[in-house]
Amino acid sequence: MIFVSEKEHHHEHEENPKESIAKMIVTAVLSLGILVLTHFMNLPSWGVLLLWLLPYGLISYEIYVEALHNLFHGELFDEAFLMSVASTGAVVLGDYLEAVTVMLLFRIGELFEGYAFRKSRKAIAQMMALRPDAAWVVRNGTVESVKPEAVNIGEVIEIRPGERIPLDGVVLSGESTVDTSSLTGESCPVAVANGDDVNSGCVNLSGVLRVQATKAFGQSTVNKVIELVQYAESKKTKSENFIHRFSKIYTPCVVGLALLLAIVPSLITKDFAEWFSGACVFLVVSCPCALVISVPLTYFCGIGAASKHGILFKGSGALDALAKTQTVVFDKTGTLTKGVFHVTAVHADKMDKKRMLSLAATLEQVSNHPVARCIVQACEVAQEKVSEVQELAGRGVRGVVNGQMVCVGSDKWMDELGLPWHPCHHVGTTVHMAVDGEYVGHIVVSDEIKPESVQALEKLRKIGVTKTVMLTGDADEIGQEVASKLNIDEVFTKLFPRDKVEKAEELLKQKPPHTTLAFVGDGMNDAPVLTRADVGIAMG
Repeated sequence: MIFVSEKEHHHEHEENPKESIAKMIVTAVLSLGILVLTHFMNLPSWGVLLLWLLPYGLISYEIYVEALHNLFHGELFDEAFLMSVASTGAVVLGDYLEAVTVMLLFRIGELFEGYAFRKSRKAIAQMMALRPDAAWVVRNGTVESVKPEAVNIGEVIEIRPGERIPLDGVVLSGESTVDTSSLTGESCPVAVANGDDVNSGCVNLSGVLRVQATKAFGQSTVNKVIELVQYAESKKTKSENFIHRFSKIYTPCVVGLALLLAIVPSLITKDFAEWFSGACVFLVVSCPCALVISVPLTYFCGIGAASKHGILFKGSGALDALAKTQTVVFDKTGTLTKGVFHVTAVHADKMDKKRMLSLAATLEQVSNHPVARCIVQACEVAQEKVSEVQELAGRGVRGVVNGQMVCVGSDKWMDELGLPWHPCHHVGTTVHMAVDGEYVGHIVVSDEIKPESVQALEKLRKIGVTKTVMLTGDADEIGQEVASKLNIDEVFTKLFPRDKVEKAEELLKQKPPHTTLAFVGDGMNDAPVLTRADVGIAMG
């Protein structure tokens, strides 16, 4: 599923969409009933007026409220005012069906726009889930739970396995692995130990950590990410759509001409009633309801056709913006790659490859680490006699298998064991293995490029995209490897969400005039840059 969005205007008032739809249905049913009733019954004019006031009041009173609200806030000539004036003119002339239809069509357009705006706010709600509600702070030798806002810079906090890191800081004691996917999008956890920096919003997976806070809660990484999303959303709501800009010019012109038509000729002919009626006719005829509803419905047909292919557009403006796209920026993990790790190479120095992989999988069964799970899934684990299994945070797993001491883990651990190891020419996470104190080889676990990524990039170039860029939180060698395989023009690595936004800002300044920049991503960590780009394309 692909979700495409761009910057759009929204109205001040909001209403439950189910209530709006119910009011539209009731209005339509009432109007149909009144038409049937007045066709078969000869009602007095005041009776017809009272009947039509029911559906008209139901569908229009909120638009009048919005027009008055905007009037008191200095926004006189907007589309709500234009619709109110035009429909009022229709009521004065006795064209009640016309008055109701104008308001009904306008409310349909607002319903579509409100739906798009509600979708955009979900990004903020998702990001708020990254912010912890409590922090364990060490004070006077005891550990107590406080709100993260109450922790001062320099204080020590304790982070237990499974907990989300509440504040940015540096590790004072303990070793663990940290899931940074919520910020970087990369699914391979990072080992941390004494002296390493950790960022708020990440999840501590294994060991207990004691961290000294280096930033206040308001300045923490996760708060900055939330602020980026909110800032991008606020910039987006200031971007007015065509109808809104059109009404700023069209409405005062129409109202001014209607006033001239009512006043100037009546001063000459002394027949104010006739010219007032003529001014009302002019207002009704000048009402751009065809424009107000035909443009949204035209785009709605295109949006509906795209949805059949699994593409959801947040708003009609995204179609226009997408047509002018010449720069496309991609996230890596889960967008260009599968986002799922697999064993991609087994290099055995002293034993059979299958036996080496089987031994590693036998030990890794005890670990919940994503890399360990990949190794277990890569082979059928033999029934071995296993004992004394121990998982060491940030290092790996060791245990006795059929009487042999087996160690599976990082190059750092191999150094600590005093075992000579060698790096691998394959790009990915390298897991080394030693048996009875002898280095026997390594296993490479890495993400895989989606088969359709190459084809998709080729098609983009054929339809006019002149520049492709990749932004990733992954290591430089991994990012460069993926970019070279896909023939991507530029690549930037080791980026946090705020860094991605900064890069997007730079690319927006560099893009050719009258063109747009699209960003393609798949995770919550991409939310700030998705909303900042001219076109945000979320895959998932």
